[in-house]
Amino acid sequence: MDIDLHSKVVAVTGAAGNLGQAVAAAVRTRGASMALFDRSTDRLAELFPELVGSSDHLFVTGVDSTNLDSVKTGVAKVIERFGRIDVLINLVGGFKPGAALHETPVEMLDFLLNLNMRTLFNACQAVIPSMLAHGSGKIIGVAARRGLKGTANNAADSAAKSAVIRMIESMADELRSSNINVNCVIPGTLDTPQNRQGQVGDPGKFVQPESIADVIVFLCSEMARDIHGVTLPVYGLT
Repeated sequence: MDIDLHSKVVAVTGAAGNLGQAVAAAVRTRGASMALFDRSTDRLAELFPELVGSSDHLFVTGVDSTNLDSVKTGVAKVIERFGRIDVLINLVGGFKPGAALHETPVEMLDFLLNLNMRTLFNACQAVIPSMLAHGSGKIIGVAARRGLKGTANNAADSAAKSAVIRMIESMADELRSSNINVNCVIPGTLDTPQNRQGQVGDPGKFVQPESIADVIVFLCSEMARDIHGVTLPVYGLT
């Protein structure tokens, strides 16, 4: 069954990233109107020149996802243009190589919590009131395997990714009775230029960003209407 997102307004944070570009392409193919968020003021226009000036899509640029006021201002622009946000796909996040906990600077912990947990918190806090007002919505976050199990030299990142998963579960429990689905995807190692260059594994086993995008699109759809609070691993062969 093909997924139809016509008449849906989909907000994608981190849209200029490798996964963000794949998700935007998959969402657009299904007919949705998109609001693409990015911190840069010009990167989205460079990546999606065919959408410049489109009445069906909106670039929300210059947004600092770690700053709640900045995110709320961006969300207000989307609601002013389209009247609502039906789906929020939060792709902002990241990782830095770590060290043993006693050797980890507190600044690293703050950085990873801000980049992963706070960005999700801010996006959801800005968008959920509109979803509640319209009586429906879908929220999809992205975490990582380290959020399921801590590993040596990755305490800060594991804590940040685990916080993302726990927030997804909490929101799902809060919002399910309001017809809002909240779920999370955990990608395996993505096939990106950065991962290939960093030699983080066998590139032949990497997961294609388009594969993750297809799973996210499914969670955006009405076929996932009874799925709440799931943390869905999409590991491929990694």
